[in-house]
Amino acid sequence: MFERFTKDAREVVQGAVTHAERAGVRSVGAEHLLLALLDREGSRASFAFAALGLAEHKDSLRVALAEARRRAGLTRADADALAGLGIDLTEIVSRVEEAHGAGALSGDRRDAGGWSGRRTFEQDAKDVLEGALRAAVGHRDRRIGDEHLLLALTVRPGVPAEVLADHGVTQESLRRVLHGEGTAQAG
Repeated sequence: MFERFTKDAREVVQGAVTHAERAGVRSVGAEHLLLALLDREGSRASFAFAALGLAEHKDSLRVALAEARRRAGLTRADADALAGLGIDLTEIVSRVEEAHGAGALSGDRRDAGGWSGRRTFEQDAKDVLEGALRAAVGHRDRRIGDEHLLLALTVRPGVPAEVLADHGVTQESLRRVLHGEGTAQAG
């Protein structure tokens, strides 16, 4: 499948690996793909961010991803469901961080031994890559670009889609910007 990736899409995947390495985690998640997309300039995905007015708000997206990671990657819907059971997620995070340090629930386990093996992709990241292929095929594109990765992130439920939607980036808005779908066509 990677032979179908454009240079931009390959750089996003490599950037995601770099983000995982910086975080000291062994596997690449969907949030790392989003972080790598936010780093891009001069690509279809960066064009879409700019067209949706997000170019100057990328730091806000990064902060939202960090907060979700601090909550063990739980979405607001997850937090609301727990609250419905009488479980205050904010209180749990505070108590765990009091006992074990900031970011204890983030899953960012740093190896003291300096693990340097190849990073694997978590299932959510694999699902995004597969979704990017589906998005490309759905538009009869021969190549998978970074815009397809971005589209796939909006489709798959989870923190990246929630954070993007909070900032006005949805599958519908992306399709409108990238493909002119959902807009009136001159005839």
